[in-house]
Amino acid sequence: MALQWMILTYVVAAEAALALLLTLPSPKLLKNRLVSLISLILQPALFIVPFAGFQLLDIYWKNEHRLMCTSEICTAAERDRYEKSFYKSQRNVILCVSACLLYWCIQRICKYNKEIQSLEEIQKRYKDE
Repeated sequence: MALQWMILTYVVAAEAALALLLTLPSPKLLKNRLVSLISLILQPALFIVPFAGFQLLDIYWKNEHRLMCTSEICTAAERDRYEKSFYKSQRNVILCVSACLLYWCIQRICKYNKEIQSLEEIQKRYKDE
C-alpha cells in the first residue's frame, strides 16, 4: 500500500472515531466542548476532500490506461495480477468516498449541535424574561 493510501486510511479511521464520539450520548457540557474542539479541527482538515478527489482522478486515469488481460494469450499469473489490481482500485475508491462522506457527516453533526445549542440559549433567555 502506498503512502497516500496509508494516510487516507488513517484519516478515515480518525474521522470514524470522531463521528462515533460525536454521536455517543454524553453530558451537555462535555458534548459542547467536544463539538467546539472538533469544529476547530474541521477547517484545516478540509484538505482531505481535494486529496481524495485527486486520488479518485488518479484511479480513473489508471483504470482507463490499464492494460487489459482478456485474451487467450494471458497467463494465469498476469490474469491474477490484473484482478488484484482491479480489486485494489475498488478498495481505494471506497476509501476515498468514505473519507469525503465521513467529513461531511462530522461537519453536519457539529453544525446541528451548534444550532441546538443556540436554540437552547434562546429558549433559556425567553424563560428568564
